[in-house]
Amino acid sequence: MTPRSTLARILGTATAAGALAWAVLAGGQASSATTGPVADEGPGYAVEDYGYPNADQILAQQGILLKRGDGHIVLADCASDPNLLRFLARDRADVCFKVTGDEGFLTLELKSVHGVRTDASGNTHLEMTAESDRVKYDIPAKTWEGVGESVDGRQHVLVEIRTAK
Repeated sequence: MTPRSTLARILGTATAAGALAWAVLAGGQASSATTGPVADEGPGYAVEDYGYPNADQILAQQGILLKRGDGHIVLADCASDPNLLRFLARDRADVCFKVTGDEGFLTLELKSVHGVRTDASGNTHLEMTAESDRVKYDIPAKTWEGVGESVDGRQHVLVEIRTAK
């Protein structure tokens, strides 16, 4: 063997060993970085669940279970504006909602609903339950209409409101 070929063999082996060592170290660093806790690296992601804000407090104070919505149908004081969705329910004061967008939805539970007055913003679609039946109503703008209990005598629960202009 010539000194030149021996030197080439030593340099080739050293280069391969260095590359292998670098790959092991780099792989070790990458794997330890990806297994660290996310909270230590920065803020997490905000995820919108469309839950109604302060729903527990509203349920405790007013007996209305507000579940989910897009923010375009919000609980309102019935005296605050004549242009509201107004629901009549047995054994309680009227319940009103303000519509703040071209379209909106809200899921809720409001018991014993028997009438509704729709606002001027557009058509309103209601879904109610009575025992195991699901009943749907489409009501035009600016209308007083009997729904639920006043229509078939059974106690109805209002479970969804959808509006569209």
